[in-house]
Amino acid sequence: MKRFSKSYSLKNKDLFVKKIVNFSSEQSHFTLLNSNDGFDDYELIIAYGAESFLQSSKNSLKKIDKYIHTVNDWIFGYLSYDLKNEIENLTDLNKDVFNLPNLYFYQPKVIWLIKEEKAEIYSLDEKNLNEDWDHINSIDYKDCTEKSSVDLITRTSKEEYVRKIKNIKQRILQGDCYEMNYCFDMFSKNKTINPYKTYIKLNDYTRSPMSTFFKLNQLYLLSSSPERFIKRVNKKIISQPIKGTAKRGLDSKEDEKIKYTLLSSPKELSENHMIVDLVRNDLSRVAEKGSVKVKNLNKLNTFKRVHQLISTIEAEISIKTKFSKIITGMFPMGSMTGAPKIESMNIIDEYESTKRGLYSGSIGYIKPNKDFDFNVVIRSIIYDKVLKEINVSVGSAITFKSDPESEFEECLLKAEPMIKSLK
Repeated sequence: MKRFSKSYSLKNKDLFVKKIVNFSSEQSHFTLLNSNDGFDDYELIIAYGAESFLQSSKNSLKKIDKYIHTVNDWIFGYLSYDLKNEIENLTDLNKDVFNLPNLYFYQPKVIWLIKEEKAEIYSLDEKNLNEDWDHINSIDYKDCTEKSSVDLITRTSKEEYVRKIKNIKQRILQGDCYEMNYCFDMFSKNKTINPYKTYIKLNDYTRSPMSTFFKLNQLYLLSSSPERFIKRVNKKIISQPIKGTAKRGLDSKEDEKIKYTLLSSPKELSENHMIVDLVRNDLSRVAEKGSVKVKNLNKLNTFKRVHQLISTIEAEISIKTKFSKIITGMFPMGSMTGAPKIESMNIIDEYESTKRGLYSGSIGYIKPNKDFDFNVVIRSIIYDKVLKEINVSVGSAITFKSDPESEFEECLLKAEPMIKSLK
């Protein structure tokens, strides 16, 4: 697919983000992938307009392989957590808040790739090369400043949460699983927010490396995710699960103490090790034999509001391996399910109150050469402008050593930036 291109000098990246997020109000399809100067090939990847699209809730992975081959271009989109029901023999009857297809991808009319003060535009229509640059830079993002305040209702009370965690620990004791990621949601109905302003606030709070602003017609995902699900570069495939979270200290001395405690916590380290083993096993299903390696184990990463333990697992993969095979082997991500994975997903469906949908799913892109990069949809606000529904989900890994009260506090810590962004 031929694209016209042009390069511009970009002096103020943060201002450009604010302007182009506001510009997305004119688009039915829009994706902003923001590394916040983190570990990514580009500082920003932006796509909008839909030349074509695919949505599916049946035989989805066969359809996406065909779509990738037919389009032979960049595509952007999401994998819903509920795609699991197509990959494994799973069903659940939980409440579906947003009723989304299991998979949605689109071929954008315009793509921006931004790195080191250089903005490159790639468009299917040559006239967009100058018109869009001029239009975006003419926007006064301050126009987007109406006030709103949203109070979220927790669907699962603290008392119910504690009771469920105790029951899950009993299931672990019985041998049904040895780690499970339990999540609950907070919601608000009949509320209208400014999603553009809210994303900017959320991103300013967190500055996370897998941050996303995603718009699909009336649906918005405002994500401050720090976690990469899976990335492919030629024959290399990379996964970077997160397990282990602690708040930042009030000063450098307290910060160092918190980091030491996190790095020496048997519970946090064992959670990370369990998921690393699970990811190694998943990768071995699609990778070249003997190529799976743990590059970093329990590496401490410090973000604006939290410390996280991140492990990196890499493998070699055949250049002929289809996207569907990789996703069948890897999805959903181990950090959001548990171990063993299939039984953990069954227990998740039993104890959680709603379908996860986009939460615990993944958003990213696939390039014409079949390289791709996808995040884990966590630390996010999901908003439907027509339904006037707002949803924030949080969770944590439960092991037999988990303390229900501490796990609940960890969930509230994770939810804090989203809650503050809605105020």
